[in-house]
Parts: sequence; structure tokens; C-alpha cells
Amino acid sequence: MKKILVASDFSTCAANAMEYAMHMAKVLKIEVHVIHAIGTTEGVFNNTYNALYIEDYYKNKRQALSEWAQSFSDRIDLNDVPVHTVAEVGSVSSVLTKYLTENEIELLVMGTMGGTGISSLFGSNTSTMVEKTKTPMLIVPLETKFSMNPVITLATDFTNDFSAGDIGALNELLEAFSSDRLTVVNVIEGPDWKKNESGEDKIKNSIKTTRLDFVYIKESNPIEGIMNFVVSNQTDILCVVKRHHNIVYRIFNKSTVNQVMNRSIKAILVLHD
Repeated sequence: MKKILVASDFSTCAANAMEYAMHMAKVLKIEVHVIHAIGTTEGVFNNTYNALYIEDYYKNKRQALSEWAQSFSDRIDLNDVPVHTVAEVGSVSSVLTKYLTENEIELLVMGTMGGTGISSLFGSNTSTMVEKTKTPMLIVPLETKFSMNPVITLATDFTNDFSAGDIGALNELLEAFSSDRLTVVNVIEGPDWKKNESGEDKIKNSIKTTRLDFVYIKESNPIEGIMNFVVSNQTDILCVVKRHHNIVYRIFNKSTVNQVMNRSIKAILVLHD
């Protein structure tokens, strides 16, 4: 992993996500790129005079982003993390998608209001990017603070085939943070269940950097089962795999993503198969 991309709208959520990403980058010894999307109508008020000075407006926004990022780089504990800033005109999703496509970004970091239950424009943009991007994505709720030794929980139904990039990113995180274990949670919806040995073996073959603890939960609602486990057990990062037509994908489909993000007070790492 070489680069982390942080999306910023200058909000408290974005600042918390930026701080989290900076600490993570310090551990991983990688650089942070910070991006801000300037709305296409920003700085133009249907006035020809104002339109003539739109470039000055864009320049000021880029300067503001640079100063915002510098406020983190100036901290003694974070001043050794390389930071690059860019502000582009367009919608948040289009600007992020273009940058992810044209640059070697291994992780996209975005903030949400999380368990406060307060929705926001930035939160809706976060859920949109969950749907659109195939880049590993870290969602950081406002209540979440960085942990030097994060406990990571992977929620799965054992049908996922991780992409090479995503499994590499997860292994790199586990190794960098010297995680002594990865908890793998499977929610059983039906009345009858048994240990999924083939599914466990598949994950064991993919993740060899730490000890794996497999946990089976009987719950009719997969979302409730996973959320209850996260609340009642030590978890710093909840890792899920976005895939169509299984329980993990249903957690992050378009109709429920905001609900889950608004409930979680833990960081959510979204991977892809």
C-alpha cells in the first residue's frame, strides 16, 4: 500500500476521518492524498461579473484545502506523513471516481456522522461511493478514534472470493498493526447450521498474517446479528465484503447503507470480491 485518499468537505466528519487516515498512514509509512470536490455552480451566482472571477474562487478553495491539510501536518505526531492536496470541479462521486481511476490509490477514506443518527450530505456521498467504487474503502464514523492496535472483525457468509488487491490490503493492515487475531463472524439465518469448514479453509488460505477466530451467530436478521456482535465485543474495525446477492452485500445495498453507517460507531472497511 502506497497511497490513502481522504475526501474532505471541511466538516467535522472529514476532519475526524483525516486524523484517522494520517495516523494510519504513519503506521503504514505511506502518503496521504486529500481531495475536495468543488460544486459546478459554486462561486457563480448567475452574475456575469462573478463568473469572470471564478478562477479566483477555485484558487481560494484550493488554498483553503491546502491550509486545512497543513493543520494536520503541523502536528508533531503527524509531521512526518507526506500529504498532497487536490481540488477539482464536479460532483463528489465523479471527482473521487476520476481520481481513483487515474492514480494508484489503495484505500479511500471517508467520514460519516455514524451512531449519532444524524444524516448529512457527506454521509450520502459516502454511501454512493460504497456502491460505485471497487477500491477498498474505510468509513470512519465521527465517534471513532484511531487505535494503534485495532481489533478487526470480518463479517462474511463464506461465499466471497476476495480480490487480490483487497486481500493484500487487509493482510498489510493486519501485519502493520501487529494484530494478534482476526475475528471472522458468520451469521446463521436458518434453524439448522453447522461449522463451515470449507469456508474457513478458504479464508485461512487468504489470510496468513494472524490468528483467525471463527464465530457463528444465530440471528434471523444479519444486520442485527453483526451489529450486536460489534457492540458486545471489542471491535475497532468492522470489515465487510461487498458482493451481490448475499447477506454481506445486503448490508451495504442502496436502501440500507445509511442505516448501517448511522448505527455504527466503529470504522467500517469495505472490501470487494
